[in-house]
Amino acid sequence: MSAGRHIEYGRAEGEFRPSPIRPAWILEGNPVARIHLLSASADGTATTVIWDCSAGRFNWFYSIDETVYVLEGAVTLKEPSGASRRVVAGDTVFFPAGSRAEWTVDSYIKKLAFLRSPLPPSLAIARRVVKRVLAVVRGGGNGQATPMLGG
Repeated sequence: MSAGRHIEYGRAEGEFRPSPIRPAWILEGNPVARIHLLSASADGTATTVIWDCSAGRFNWFYSIDETVYVLEGAVTLKEPSGASRRVVAGDTVFFPAGSRAEWTVDSYIKKLAFLRSPLPPSLAIARRVVKRVLAVVRGGGNGQATPMLGG
């Protein structure tokens, strides 16, 4: 077994730092947002954070994929189509890169967020091709190596 990377431990109650919402996005109130970084991938494409925010109404534009699990509080999310949905503790939401939503936080929201930068289309295609080739080489993707013939 190689030495590899080290497992990291922490506490979700760690220090939060200010994470101001862009002033141009705020529609109503004075929402105050904070963030606590839990982890970041070595390649910089994924992070996990806890984010919280006080009351306010604001737009949010997603430049990366974000999966949210609401820990405390609630928010009403309004899509560009006008459809609204109330999201409460225990709910999950996936915001794909390029989406946007209007957030209305009545009093407080705290979420666990998994953030991932999607691969560019050309790299995503190349990754699928490599996975298929590896599945064939490994004998149909069952994890077993295919014996070498003639060697």
